[in-house]
Amino acid sequence: MKQREKVVPQASGRVLEIGSGSGTNFALYDASKIDHLYALEPSEVMLDNARRAAGSLGIGHHIDFLQTGAESIPLEDNSIDTVVITFVLCTIPDWEAALKEVRRVLKPGGKILFSEHGLAPDEGVAKWQRRIEPIWKPLAGGCHLTRDTEAMLATAGFRLDEAETMYLPSTPKIAGFVSWGSAVAV
Repeated sequence: MKQREKVVPQASGRVLEIGSGSGTNFALYDASKIDHLYALEPSEVMLDNARRAAGSLGIGHHIDFLQTGAESIPLEDNSIDTVVITFVLCTIPDWEAALKEVRRVLKPGGKILFSEHGLAPDEGVAKWQRRIEPIWKPLAGGCHLTRDTEAMLATAGFRLDEAETMYLPSTPKIAGFVSWGSAVAV
């Protein structure tokens, strides 16, 4: 939650949250800065939980829930000011298609706010991530331990505005290397 708190409150305007899950981030948005929130999530069960979370916060009427994967976002081109991506890029089957869709829906000058875990910079940790990933993925909902968030964003045509990294305390290093910040399309 501390990592999410670093980026989610910065969202403004028309916001798209990729992989909203059960609505974990909803309470972190600054309602005074949000015109509208689109919560995209492929799981019907998770979306039902997200609807309940939004209702208990009194913001459900300001959210459109989109049941689909990020590889095909049902929104118009250049229609979103901010895309929020927290701890989900590791599980998206076709991350390249998802980030291509994010570029498509972002307005010129729009930004991505992200907080993700992934490939550690320390070769010893990265070696273990590569070894464990085949076992980890089916146990952790398709989570890839070896995805490099910053490299993925760059490959997809985004420039990092801000980026910070660290190992989460009290988390095994193989799953605890995180990066967070913001990026814009180039």
